[in-house]
Amino acid sequence: MSINVLRIADRWYVEKSARTGSPIDTAARTTAELLADRAAIDRAVVAEEVDLPDGAPQSPVTAPCRVVAQMTNFVSHIEDSGLNPKTVPLTFFRKTSHSISGPTDDIVKPAHVRFLDYEVEVGLVIGRDLPVGTTLTERNVADHVAALVVTNDVSARDLQLPKTQFFEAKSYPTFTPAGPRLVVLEPGDWERFGELRLRLWVNGELRQDAVVADDMLYQPLEALQGLARFQPLSTGDLVLTGTPGGTALKAPPKPVEIIGALLPPATKWKAFFKAQAKNPAYLADGDLVEIHVATADGKLDLGRQRTTVRHEPGMA
Repeated sequence: MSINVLRIADRWYVEKSARTGSPIDTAARTTAELLADRAAIDRAVVAEEVDLPDGAPQSPVTAPCRVVAQMTNFVSHIEDSGLNPKTVPLTFFRKTSHSISGPTDDIVKPAHVRFLDYEVEVGLVIGRDLPVGTTLTERNVADHVAALVVTNDVSARDLQLPKTQFFEAKSYPTFTPAGPRLVVLEPGDWERFGELRLRLWVNGELRQDAVVADDMLYQPLEALQGLARFQPLSTGDLVLTGTPGGTALKAPPKPVEIIGALLPPATKWKAFFKAQAKNPAYLADGDLVEIHVATADGKLDLGRQRTTVRHEPGMA
Protein backbone atom coordinates (compact mmCIF):
# COMPACT_ATOMS: atom_id res chain seq x y z
CA MET A 1 0.00 0.00 0.00
CA SER A 2 1.21 3.52 -0.77
CA ILE A 3 2.85 5.68 1.90
CA ASN A 4 1.30 9.10 2.49
CA VAL A 5 3.87 11.77 3.35
CA LEU A 6 3.03 15.24 4.65
CA ARG A 7 5.23 18.31 5.01
CA ILE A 8 4.33 20.57 7.92
CA ALA A 9 6.50 23.44 9.20
CA ASP A 10 9.32 22.23 6.93
CA ARG A 11 9.36 18.76 8.51
CA TRP A 12 8.33 15.48 6.92
CA TYR A 13 5.83 13.01 8.42
CA VAL A 14 4.33 9.69 7.38
CA GLU A 15 0.60 10.24 7.81
CA LYS A 16 -1.10 7.58 9.94
CA SER A 17 -4.53 9.19 10.42
CA ALA A 18 -6.18 12.58 10.05
CA ARG A 19 -4.43 13.79 13.22
CA THR A 20 -1.46 11.49 13.72
CA GLY A 21 1.74 10.55 11.98
CA SER A 22 5.35 9.56 12.49
CA PRO A 23 8.18 12.04 12.00
CA ILE A 24 10.63 11.01 9.30
CA ASP A 25 14.10 11.04 10.82
CA THR A 26 15.91 12.70 7.94
CA ALA A 27 18.02 15.75 7.22
CA ALA A 28 16.20 16.18 3.89
CA ARG A 29 15.03 19.70 3.15
CA THR A 30 13.83 19.08 -0.38
CA THR A 31 11.62 16.51 -2.04
CA ALA A 32 14.59 15.19 -3.98
CA GLU A 33 16.60 14.71 -0.79
CA LEU A 34 13.67 12.98 0.91
CA LEU A 35 13.15 10.52 -1.94
CA ALA A 36 16.87 9.75 -1.88
CA ASP A 37 16.51 8.85 1.81
CA ARG A 38 13.90 6.15 1.26
CA ALA A 39 15.15 4.15 4.27
CA ALA A 40 14.08 6.99 6.56
CA ILE A 41 10.57 6.91 5.08
CA ASP A 42 10.36 3.15 5.59
CA ARG A 43 11.47 3.47 9.23
CA ALA A 44 8.77 6.05 9.86
CA VAL A 45 6.12 3.70 8.49
CA VAL A 46 6.63 1.37 11.47
CA ALA A 47 7.54 4.05 14.03
CA GLU A 48 5.33 5.16 16.89
CA GLU A 49 2.51 7.55 16.07
CA VAL A 50 2.42 11.07 17.48
CA ASP A 51 0.01 13.94 17.07
CA LEU A 52 0.74 15.93 13.96
CA PRO A 53 1.82 19.51 14.70
CA ASP A 54 -0.52 22.41 14.29
CA GLY A 55 -0.34 24.20 10.99
CA ALA A 56 -1.44 23.65 7.43
CA PRO A 57 0.35 21.15 5.21
CA GLN A 58 2.87 22.70 2.86
CA SER A 59 3.42 21.63 -0.71
CA PRO A 60 5.18 18.25 -0.60
CA VAL A 61 6.94 19.22 -3.85
CA THR A 62 9.69 21.71 -3.14
CA ALA A 63 11.14 24.36 -5.41
CA PRO A 64 13.36 24.71 -7.29
CA CYS A 65 12.53 21.83 -9.59
CA ARG A 66 11.41 21.32 -13.15
CA VAL A 67 7.66 21.54 -13.71
CA VAL A 68 6.66 19.99 -17.04
CA ALA A 69 3.03 19.62 -18.13
CA GLN A 70 1.14 17.77 -20.83
CA MET A 71 -1.23 19.75 -23.03
CA THR A 72 -4.85 18.73 -23.81
CA ASN A 73 -4.40 15.14 -22.65
CA PHE A 74 -7.96 14.14 -21.68
CA VAL A 75 -10.46 13.42 -24.44
CA SER A 76 -13.19 15.42 -22.70
CA HIS A 77 -10.92 18.47 -22.43
CA ILE A 78 -9.80 18.11 -26.04
CA GLU A 79 -13.43 18.10 -27.17
CA ASP A 80 -14.22 21.09 -24.93
CA SER A 81 -11.38 22.86 -26.73
CA GLY A 82 -12.99 22.21 -30.12
CA LEU A 83 -10.29 19.75 -31.20
CA ASN A 84 -10.36 16.21 -32.57
CA PRO A 85 -8.77 13.69 -30.14
CA LYS A 86 -7.61 11.59 -33.09
CA THR A 87 -5.38 14.40 -34.36
CA VAL A 88 -3.99 15.83 -31.09
CA PRO A 89 -0.25 15.12 -30.73
CA LEU A 90 1.69 14.50 -27.54
CA THR A 91 2.84 17.98 -26.50
CA PHE A 92 4.30 19.66 -23.42
CA PHE A 93 4.91 23.04 -21.86
CA ARG A 94 6.90 24.29 -18.87
CA LYS A 95 5.86 26.14 -15.73
CA THR A 96 8.17 27.89 -13.28
CA SER A 97 8.68 26.13 -9.97
CA HIS A 98 7.97 29.36 -8.10
CA SER A 99 4.33 28.84 -9.15
CA ILE A 100 4.14 25.93 -6.65
CA SER A 101 2.13 26.68 -3.51
CA GLY A 102 0.56 24.73 -0.68
CA PRO A 103 -2.76 22.82 -0.70
CA THR A 104 -4.54 25.43 1.45
CA ASP A 105 -2.72 28.57 0.30
CA ASP A 106 -4.71 31.24 -1.49
CA ILE A 107 -4.67 31.32 -5.29
CA VAL A 108 -3.79 34.95 -6.04
CA LYS A 109 -5.01 36.45 -9.31
CA PRO A 110 -2.74 39.28 -10.49
CA ALA A 111 -4.52 42.58 -11.05
CA HIS A 112 -3.92 42.54 -14.82
CA VAL A 113 -5.47 39.06 -15.31
CA ARG A 114 -9.17 38.95 -16.20
CA PHE A 115 -10.00 35.29 -16.80
CA LEU A 116 -8.64 32.87 -14.20
CA ASP A 117 -9.30 29.15 -14.79
CA TYR A 118 -8.71 25.86 -12.95
CA GLU A 119 -7.42 22.44 -14.04
CA VAL A 120 -7.27 19.44 -11.68
CA GLU A 121 -4.29 17.22 -12.56
CA VAL A 122 -2.28 14.29 -11.26
CA GLY A 123 1.40 15.10 -10.83
CA LEU A 124 4.14 12.50 -11.25
CA VAL A 125 7.08 13.09 -8.92
CA ILE A 126 10.29 11.76 -10.42
CA GLY A 127 12.25 9.44 -8.11
CA ARG A 128 15.21 8.52 -10.29
CA ASP A 129 17.06 10.73 -12.75
CA LEU A 130 15.96 10.43 -16.38
CA PRO A 131 18.80 11.56 -18.68
CA VAL A 132 17.96 12.22 -22.32
CA GLY A 133 17.99 8.91 -24.15
CA THR A 134 16.73 6.82 -21.23
CA THR A 135 14.80 3.76 -22.41
CA LEU A 136 11.47 3.48 -20.62
CA THR A 137 9.19 0.45 -20.76
CA GLU A 138 6.22 -0.88 -18.84
CA ARG A 139 8.68 -2.91 -16.79
CA ASN A 140 10.86 -0.03 -15.57
CA VAL A 141 8.70 3.11 -15.66
CA ALA A 142 7.62 2.61 -12.03
CA ASP A 143 11.31 2.69 -11.06
CA HIS A 144 11.47 6.33 -12.17
CA VAL A 145 8.17 7.62 -10.73
CA ALA A 146 8.46 7.71 -6.95
CA ALA A 147 5.20 9.38 -6.00
CA LEU A 148 1.97 11.02 -7.06
CA VAL A 149 0.52 14.37 -5.98
CA VAL A 150 -2.70 16.25 -6.72
CA THR A 151 -2.20 19.60 -8.44
CA ASN A 152 -4.18 22.48 -9.89
CA ASP A 153 -2.81 23.94 -13.12
CA VAL A 154 -4.21 27.46 -12.66
CA SER A 155 -4.35 29.41 -15.92
CA ALA A 156 -4.72 33.04 -16.97
CA ARG A 157 -6.67 32.45 -20.18
CA ASP A 158 -6.52 36.05 -21.44
CA LEU A 159 -2.72 35.81 -21.44
CA GLN A 160 -2.50 32.25 -22.70
CA LEU A 161 -4.66 32.41 -25.81
CA PRO A 162 -3.73 35.62 -27.67
CA LYS A 163 -0.01 35.00 -27.10
CA THR A 164 -0.34 31.31 -28.07
CA GLN A 165 2.08 30.37 -25.29
CA PHE A 166 1.52 28.89 -21.87
CA PHE A 167 4.64 29.76 -19.88
CA GLU A 168 3.60 33.17 -18.54
CA ALA A 169 -0.10 32.36 -18.27
CA LYS A 170 0.53 29.38 -15.99
CA SER A 171 3.62 30.46 -14.04
CA TYR A 172 2.51 33.20 -11.67
CA PRO A 173 3.05 32.58 -7.94
CA THR A 174 0.32 30.27 -6.50
CA PHE A 175 -0.62 28.94 -9.97
CA THR A 176 0.42 25.36 -9.09
CA PRO A 177 -1.11 24.38 -5.75
CA ALA A 178 0.25 20.94 -4.86
CA GLY A 179 -0.61 18.41 -2.17
CA PRO A 180 -1.53 17.81 0.56
CA ARG A 181 0.05 14.36 0.23
CA LEU A 182 3.12 13.03 -1.43
CA VAL A 183 1.80 9.53 -2.18
CA VAL A 184 4.95 7.41 -2.28
CA LEU A 185 4.27 4.35 -4.42
CA GLU A 186 4.79 0.79 -3.26
CA PRO A 187 4.88 -2.33 -5.48
CA GLY A 188 1.54 -2.75 -7.26
CA ASP A 189 0.43 0.87 -6.82
CA TRP A 190 1.60 2.08 -10.23
CA GLU A 191 -0.62 -0.45 -11.99
CA ARG A 192 -3.66 1.26 -10.45
CA PHE A 193 -2.92 4.70 -11.94
CA GLY A 194 -5.76 4.29 -14.43
CA GLU A 195 -8.29 3.90 -11.62
CA LEU A 196 -7.68 7.39 -10.25
CA ARG A 197 -10.73 9.65 -10.34
CA LEU A 198 -10.12 13.38 -10.65
CA ARG A 199 -12.73 15.76 -9.26
CA LEU A 200 -12.83 19.52 -8.79
CA TRP A 201 -15.51 21.67 -7.15
CA VAL A 202 -15.95 25.44 -7.09
CA ASN A 203 -18.05 26.62 -4.14
CA GLY A 204 -19.41 23.08 -3.80
CA GLU A 205 -20.40 22.74 -7.47
CA LEU A 206 -18.75 19.78 -9.21
CA ARG A 207 -17.03 21.13 -12.32
CA GLN A 208 -14.61 18.35 -13.33
CA ASP A 209 -15.05 14.60 -12.88
CA ALA A 210 -13.21 11.86 -14.78
CA VAL A 211 -11.45 8.52 -14.34
CA VAL A 212 -7.99 8.33 -15.90
CA ALA A 213 -8.56 5.06 -17.77
CA ASP A 214 -11.76 6.37 -19.36
CA ASP A 215 -10.49 9.74 -20.51
CA MET A 216 -6.69 10.14 -20.61
CA LEU A 217 -5.24 10.12 -24.14
CA TYR A 218 -1.49 9.71 -23.59
CA GLN A 219 -0.67 7.61 -20.53
CA PRO A 220 2.37 8.44 -18.34
CA LEU A 221 4.64 5.85 -19.94
CA GLU A 222 4.13 7.36 -23.39
CA ALA A 223 4.53 10.88 -22.02
CA LEU A 224 7.79 10.06 -20.23
CA GLN A 225 9.08 8.26 -23.31
CA GLY A 226 8.38 11.42 -25.29
CA LEU A 227 10.13 13.63 -22.75
CA ALA A 228 13.15 11.30 -22.60
CA ARG A 229 13.88 12.17 -26.22
CA PHE A 230 14.79 15.77 -25.37
CA GLN A 231 14.15 16.76 -21.73
CA PRO A 232 16.25 15.45 -18.84
CA LEU A 233 14.33 14.96 -15.61
CA SER A 234 15.81 14.79 -12.13
CA THR A 235 14.69 13.35 -8.82
CA GLY A 236 12.06 15.68 -7.33
CA ASP A 237 10.86 17.08 -10.66
CA LEU A 238 7.12 17.32 -11.28
CA VAL A 239 5.29 16.18 -14.43
CA LEU A 240 1.63 17.18 -14.77
CA THR A 241 -0.49 14.75 -16.78
CA GLY A 242 -3.37 16.85 -18.09
CA THR A 243 -6.90 17.78 -17.04
CA PRO A 244 -10.42 16.55 -17.87
CA GLY A 245 -13.15 18.62 -19.46
CA GLY A 246 -15.19 21.01 -17.37
CA THR A 247 -12.85 23.99 -17.16
CA ALA A 248 -14.34 27.46 -17.51
CA LEU A 249 -12.82 27.86 -20.96
CA LYS A 250 -14.77 26.25 -23.79
CA ALA A 251 -14.33 26.59 -27.54
CA PRO A 252 -17.00 28.69 -29.25
CA PRO A 253 -19.53 26.96 -31.55
CA LYS A 254 -18.04 25.94 -34.89
CA PRO A 255 -19.84 28.61 -36.97
CA VAL A 256 -18.55 31.32 -34.63
CA GLU A 257 -15.06 29.82 -34.73
CA ILE A 258 -15.06 29.81 -38.53
CA ILE A 259 -16.12 33.45 -38.69
CA GLY A 260 -13.52 34.37 -36.05
CA ALA A 261 -10.77 32.79 -38.13
CA LEU A 262 -11.49 35.31 -40.89
CA LEU A 263 -11.02 38.33 -38.62
CA PRO A 264 -7.76 40.13 -37.83
CA PRO A 265 -6.27 38.62 -34.62
CA ALA A 266 -6.84 41.71 -32.48
CA THR A 267 -10.49 41.91 -33.56
CA LYS A 268 -11.01 38.17 -33.07
CA TRP A 269 -9.65 38.12 -29.53
CA LYS A 270 -11.51 41.27 -28.53
CA ALA A 271 -14.78 39.64 -29.61
CA PHE A 272 -13.87 36.32 -27.97
CA PHE A 273 -13.11 37.82 -24.58
CA LYS A 274 -16.14 40.09 -24.73
CA ALA A 275 -18.17 36.86 -24.94
CA GLN A 276 -16.07 35.24 -22.19
CA ALA A 277 -16.89 38.14 -19.86
CA LYS A 278 -20.43 36.75 -19.66
CA ASN A 279 -19.15 33.34 -18.52
CA PRO A 280 -19.65 32.99 -14.73
CA ALA A 281 -17.45 29.88 -14.49
CA TYR A 282 -14.17 31.79 -14.28
CA LEU A 283 -12.77 32.05 -10.76
CA ALA A 284 -14.03 35.01 -8.77
CA ASP A 285 -12.66 36.64 -5.64
CA GLY A 286 -13.48 34.45 -2.64
CA ASP A 287 -14.27 31.29 -4.60
CA LEU A 288 -13.40 28.04 -2.82
CA VAL A 289 -11.71 25.49 -5.07
CA GLU A 290 -11.65 21.90 -3.80
CA ILE A 291 -9.86 19.01 -5.48
CA HIS A 292 -9.79 15.31 -4.70
CA VAL A 293 -7.99 12.50 -6.54
CA ALA A 294 -8.31 8.88 -5.42
CA THR A 295 -9.22 5.35 -6.50
CA ALA A 296 -12.74 4.20 -5.71
CA ASP A 297 -11.57 2.04 -2.81
CA GLY A 298 -9.36 4.76 -1.35
CA LYS A 299 -6.23 2.61 -1.46
CA LEU A 300 -4.59 5.35 -3.53
CA ASP A 301 -5.76 8.68 -2.10
CA LEU A 302 -3.86 11.81 -3.04
CA GLY A 303 -5.89 13.86 -0.57
CA ARG A 304 -8.20 16.83 -0.76
CA GLN A 305 -6.99 20.30 -1.67
CA ARG A 306 -8.89 23.41 -0.49
CA THR A 307 -7.77 26.79 -1.82
CA THR A 308 -9.44 30.19 -1.86
CA VAL A 309 -9.17 32.63 -4.76
CA ARG A 310 -8.03 36.16 -3.92
CA HIS A 311 -7.93 39.00 -6.43
CA GLU A 312 -5.15 41.54 -6.18
CA PRO A 313 -6.50 45.11 -5.86
CA GLY A 314 -6.88 47.06 -9.06
CA MET A 315 -8.16 44.17 -11.15
CA ALA A 316 -9.63 44.93 -14.56
